[in-house]
Amino acid sequence: MGVGWAWLLMATMSAARVPAAVSPLVKVRPGAALPERHVARVSLARGECEGMQVVVPGPVEHLEVSPLVVRGPGAPLRANQWRVGFLDVEVASNGAGATGPWPDALLPLDAPAPGPTLPVVVYAEFCAPEDQAPGTYRGQFLARLDRMERTTLAFVVEVQPFALPATASLPTSFGISRYSIARGHGLPAASPEARALLRDYARVLLEHRLSAHGMGMDPPPVTFTPEGDAVVDWTGYDAEMAPFLEGDVLASGARFTTTEVRDSPQARTDAQKVAYYRAFARHVREKGWPARLFFYTKDEPRPEDIPVVLAQSRRVREAGDILVLVTSPLDDKLKDAADILAPTLNCFYPRPGPATCRAVVEMARLRERLPVGTKVWWYQSCNAHGCTGGPSTAPAQERVYSGWASYMVDHPAPLNRAMGVLAFASGVDGELYFDTVFAYNTRPDPWTSLFEFGGNGDGTLFYPGTPARLGQSGHHPVQSLRLKHIRDGLEDYEYLRLLAGLGDATFARDAALRLARTGWDIRQDAREWEQVRQVVTARLRQRWTASEFAKRPGRQQPRSTP
Repeated sequence: MGVGWAWLLMATMSAARVPAAVSPLVKVRPGAALPERHVARVSLARGECEGMQVVVPGPVEHLEVSPLVVRGPGAPLRANQWRVGFLDVEVASNGAGATGPWPDALLPLDAPAPGPTLPVVVYAEFCAPEDQAPGTYRGQFLARLDRMERTTLAFVVEVQPFALPATASLPTSFGISRYSIARGHGLPAASPEARALLRDYARVLLEHRLSAHGMGMDPPPVTFTPEGDAVVDWTGYDAEMAPFLEGDVLASGARFTTTEVRDSPQARTDAQKVAYYRAFARHVREKGWPARLFFYTKDEPRPEDIPVVLAQSRRVREAGDILVLVTSPLDDKLKDAADILAPTLNCFYPRPGPATCRAVVEMARLRERLPVGTKVWWYQSCNAHGCTGGPSTAPAQERVYSGWASYMVDHPAPLNRAMGVLAFASGVDGELYFDTVFAYNTRPDPWTSLFEFGGNGDGTLFYPGTPARLGQSGHHPVQSLRLKHIRDGLEDYEYLRLLAGLGDATFARDAALRLARTGWDIRQDAREWEQVRQVVTARLRQRWTASEFAKRPGRQQPRSTP
């Protein structure tokens, strides 16, 4: 009888501790009410990664998670799994944020368990190769709680027939620095370990459809002949950059979409600078790298910096084959100097209240006022959440900084994800972001605070994974949930772009506008995002199937439902 009672007790405990599947568009915080979903359903295209959160009822002192594998018509798919860690926010980014624990870091599964007041959340991510057989795959999440209680959750993964391109269609350039990484990990910047770690960080960015600028930071050595030609030693530069520009880092063959000229202090005169830039452009061209080569002029130039930017632009254009990037709102004194003009996000969307950009110009009007052929990028800054931190005591000021697309830890996941949808709806040509490891330089411990420029996480999308912090051997980059949201937004962009390319541009644009009417009017309900995603997926599957059918010899394309 004792054994029977023990089994009954076990069954009762298991029934009370069934995990729930929670959309990645929800940030699971202590005490949050969660939907009761006891089957995890994931849909992804070939060439896409998609995550799902598993919330295990607590408290749990020790969590053991088994490998998660789903099986179906093609090769089995194995999930990457992490435990979600929390950042204790002391100052909210603005009124849309809040103090207290916020989920962000993606920790190894064997990292120490969270405290008894924090949710136990596992982030499970599936990635389907481009050649994955479409169809339904099934498996089971299995975990052991406190070394005795087993808990399970069914997973159903639907691989769609359409495929996303390996290399991102939207050019991006997100900053990263070997020197910052080395400091965050307590390593000598010139050490082989720091150089290998930079490659790991850059690989993670590429896995999330992002290209990087900065990287090793050091320009290639250059000397000048008596005739004024630049002789550049490309050995170190190519060892660092070629794998990312040639598609050798990931099995998918994904490449960086952009790369920047690293200015050299060895080029002192105007003539030497022009010769050096010309050599840089020639090297990229001879290598056959398709990435867009650009020169990043003085960042966010003030009026007194305008002569500097004009001089930089003149030298770069004399060299040829390099795009000049200027981070500025529309300015008649600078617009002719830019091949890529990159204002902040809030410079594109008029809004009642105090101005947060000195020249707010909507995209269509901006293109009319720029020279023909000028590219338009944008970027996020503290102008979107307020640069001082915390809610403003002035209601008008608080309103003007609320609702924007945001990469802050303490903002809703749809705001973290919205840039891809906005990029499609607006027709912007690319996205810039100043840094992904900024707090490694400025914070004693990025694990306890990422507060910069009035926001939690502004300029930092990673955490330094050190042996001292995680109890593991070696150093590695710790990804953030926000990095996953950014990638999901770029995949949203690919879905909409693919749908438009299959003849459904109006449908795609309408879908984008259902989620983000402007840069500050963004739906924040995860269910709305999921519904639009389902509708777009169904439409895209229909269009893709019709397109593939039409390619078959002797076949007539079936009529599709309008």
